Amino acid sequence: MQGNAPTPDGQVADAVTGNWVDSYAPIFARPYLRLSRADRPIGTWLLLIPCWWGLALAILSDGDPRWEDLWIAIGCAIGAFLMRGAGCTWNDITDREIDGKVERTRSRPIPSGQVSVRQAVIWMVLQCLLAFLILLTFNQAAIAMGVLALLPVTIYPFAKRFTWWPQAFLGLAFNWGALLAWAAHSGNIGWPALILYLSGIAWTLFYDTIYAHQDAEDDELIGVKSTARLFGTDTARWLKYFLVLTVGMMGLAIIDAGLPQASILALAVALAGPWAMGWHMAWQLRGLDTEDNGKLLQLFRSNRDTGLIPLIFLCVALLL
Repeated sequence: MQGNAPTPDGQVADAVTGNWVDSYAPIFARPYLRLSRADRPIGTWLLLIPCWWGLALAILSDGDPRWEDLWIAIGCAIGAFLMRGAGCTWNDITDREIDGKVERTRSRPIPSGQVSVRQAVIWMVLQCLLAFLILLTFNQAAIAMGVLALLPVTIYPFAKRFTWWPQAFLGLAFNWGALLAWAAHSGNIGWPALILYLSGIAWTLFYDTIYAHQDAEDDELIGVKSTARLFGTDTARWLKYFLVLTVGMMGLAIIDAGLPQASILALAVALAGPWAMGWHMAWQLRGLDTEDNGKLLQLFRSNRDTGLIPLIFLCVALLL
């Protein structure tokens, strides 16, 4: 561990090289966009993809695609960007003392002095208000789900202080969109949406355990808990369990949603999605090296493609 001096030009240590924030954003806006992780877009993808899963599964369930579904998809994308930013801002506010002690996070805007806590709070509220305006364009069921989503988002930053499973709390927050988007289309919450939600939580346990191994040494020194520390050298075996749970529950959700009215061909194509997703997760396992932080970050970021794979198959199934 080292001091909390920022990197040159205020760039965050694990930002994507050549990202648009550091390259093109106005200088005054860069600290706030970094606070929202706009320079690291993978988190927005991981929040958005379960929304699109839930929407596609809802359409498969009732066989009733509507033009308003296009707005649901777009609204979820805007909302995911805003709420991921607000959630990360809240996370950095609550973790400001911890982040300054960890090599990978000490260059973040608050511990490096680019943004004050008061400025961060104002920025967080602004993002939440904009996201709420998007939410108000959805139906009442989706609005209710969106408001309830604040509960796991609020709790998550504190989870690593009282449980070895903070990644499970991240899963509760990051996959809520599967429920919200299903509700936005259907006006209710069905069993397929709940099963899909559980599948997403298992997926989050998979990818965020990989991510957490980057900080395992520093976390041990400062007493922060994580599944990476809990599993240790047994991580690969646990990741296999999460892989099976992810694929199995997503397959069950598709069957439950599609059996009432989807054709056999559409159902078969949709079920090929979690199968292909599982192979991508198995590829990550083959390349896993918990001592190589560069490889860990690469594998974590590859989960954008992992999540898009079943979405593609679901979308093709909707055309059949």
